[in-house]
Amino acid sequence: MTQGEILAALESIARERLELAGPLDPQASLIGELRLDSLRLLTLAVEVENRFRIRLEPDEEAAIGTVGDLVALIERKLSAEVGSAR
Repeated sequence: MTQGEILAALESIARERLELAGPLDPQASLIGELRLDSLRLLTLAVEVENRFRIRLEPDEEAAIGTVGDLVALIERKLSAEVGSAR
């Protein structure tokens, strides 16, 4: 899955579950610019885990500051799963 596909899926989650409109900027801060509070961050984490079938560890979640950070983490997780499935 490409970064563009991951970003598109995140935009879908943002619209459906977080009531955010418009495209997501990879440089946008989840807390600052998107104004996600703790409940909305938890919702995002759960939706990401469900959509991509990955597990986000607490230390990984704590390191996510921007949309781009989240895209990169999802990409790494998906790549690791593909590698371990071989």
